Amino acid sequence: MERFRMEIESLSKNEELARVVTAVFMSRLDPTLEEMDDVKTAVSEAVTNAVIHGYQEGEGIIYMELQAEERQLTVMVRDLGVGIADVKRAMEPMYTTDPSGERSGMGFSFMEAFMDQVQVESEPGRGTLVTMRKKIGR
Repeated sequence: MERFRMEIESLSKNEELARVVTAVFMSRLDPTLEEMDDVKTAVSEAVTNAVIHGYQEGEGIIYMELQAEERQLTVMVRDLGVGIADVKRAMEPMYTTDPSGERSGMGFSFMEAFMDQVQVESEPGRGTLVTMRKKIGR
């Protein structure tokens, strides 16, 4: 198994960095352009959730780990932010905690649409871990 870990500051501009690093890492699995786009979109959603909801656009560190084993890509995005009280409800389409109404509440739905498996573990006051898996090169 190959593994890569990084820590990035909880800043919106670092979403692009997370996408690019993920693309470079997964390129060794020889993905299709569609697979590459799917994973990059899911990573964007996970990192954006950590910035907007986890740290509520305040300071914090986002921990990202990428793993490649055989044709399986695993992406883990973790924050130590406010956490999610009701993960099941948070994963429902259109659900958002954003009072401004600018967020669609589709982040987890997009992750689930673009990845084969999405698992969310969270505890209020302790942060959230999003683990996403996708088989590359069917």
